[in-house]
Amino acid sequence: MTDLTFRSAGELAAAVAAKEVSSVELLDHYLARVERLDPQVNAIVARDEEGARAAALAADRAVSQGGPLGRLHGVPVTIKDSIEVAGMRTTGGSARWGHHVSTADAEAVARLKDAGAVVFGKSNLPADARDWQTYNEIYGTTNNPWDPARGPGGSSGGSAAALAAGLTGLELGGDTAGSIRVPAHFCGVYGLRPSYGIVPRHGSVSGHAPGSLAEFDMAVLGPLGRHADDLDLGLDVLAGADRDHAPAWRLELPAPRADTLRGFRVAAWLDDPFCPVDGEPAAIMQAVLEAVRAEGAAVAERAGPVGLEETMALYLPLLMAQSGLIEPEESYAALLGLAAAEGAEGGFASDMTVGFRDWHALDERRQHSRRRWAGFFRDVDVLLCPVSPTAAFPHDQRPDPGWSVRTLKVNGTDRAYGEMLTWVAPASVNYLPAAVAPAGTTRDGLPVGIQVIAPYLHDRTAVRFVQCLAEVIGGFRRPPGF
Repeated sequence: MTDLTFRSAGELAAAVAAKEVSSVELLDHYLARVERLDPQVNAIVARDEEGARAAALAADRAVSQGGPLGRLHGVPVTIKDSIEVAGMRTTGGSARWGHHVSTADAEAVARLKDAGAVVFGKSNLPADARDWQTYNEIYGTTNNPWDPARGPGGSSGGSAAALAAGLTGLELGGDTAGSIRVPAHFCGVYGLRPSYGIVPRHGSVSGHAPGSLAEFDMAVLGPLGRHADDLDLGLDVLAGADRDHAPAWRLELPAPRADTLRGFRVAAWLDDPFCPVDGEPAAIMQAVLEAVRAEGAAVAERAGPVGLEETMALYLPLLMAQSGLIEPEESYAALLGLAAAEGAEGGFASDMTVGFRDWHALDERRQHSRRRWAGFFRDVDVLLCPVSPTAAFPHDQRPDPGWSVRTLKVNGTDRAYGEMLTWVAPASVNYLPAAVAPAGTTRDGLPVGIQVIAPYLHDRTAVRFVQCLAEVIGGFRRPPGF
């Protein structure tokens, strides 16, 4: 059974279908690993063993009856605790609704179940899904399986930690400000931030009350897995019109722009003076770039069409307007510990007050930014860039609602904690798909991921690129002791 632990979700489903293992046996295996190994990680914070066992038994009956099976048939999976699962608590990491029990599945969860997945637990996240560390007063702190003194990232930190530790077959997370991408990078797994709007978010509780129906700007749900193929499978299962649009809308994502690394036109933006990247991760990403170049890909080292400074000047007010992170009299830039973007159009907003007309002015600027990115991707298939300035950093739980006290150590210098936003901002604010793939490890054994951004709705291009990359540089590596 041990050899099944770290297989891809598709391989697990195939093993169940071939009767190599039953869904019940696979569930018991993961539950046993959670019991034995999760105390040192604290990734899986709620379980529904009774409901999962009933679903696994039903999955095994379906196999024995020879009926059609879903793409995730019998595969035990876990769900970020900001996403509703019927019959389970959905806390969003917040004591405000810490006792809320969901009465219905989120649409994305329903799609996983329809594909045959067996949901057995919920994974930890920061309070209100608003940090790149994973801890809250309900469930406590989640540790990085590679180094328990460090965090797994956030906000889908429990998701990535559970995958890295071999505690689940697949995970469903969410991403507005890197919440899938940062944990994938910190924990050495794969993650996909889909194009905005292609995976239904109804049933997601991220800083707002359960049952909310309004859409949240830039927020998406997406898969995390141990293998590049998990992103492809997750995208197939999750993407599609939501229930309101299903009567008339169909989603047909374009095929990948290339099938091999040799066929890709690659741009690489691996560092920038506005948000420097620590030396070791930068060197690891440069080695990835050289491997891609050696495979015959057309590679150009160039920045994106909209600079980081200008991007942040647009992204911050849009993000803060919807998240309510700060008080009206407080400055975005000062509270995040970031320098003012004096040269950027409009600069950083000076206060939290973003009225209806103001928001539409910002959105108009966003649409012009999106147009520039679309032009960039006429000549480029994917853009490679960092996920964050550093690898996983030590736990730092000092009270810091505006992220102005904590710092990041980059090349021996203290940098603003808010710089964790910078490299995830281009994909978020421009609604672009972005996949993260393991790229290597530092001298301290910490994973480093690389971000692969593709044109809007060309999610399959980003996913295919990381699949090809895994064939050249390898993929997931299990942490020592797991």
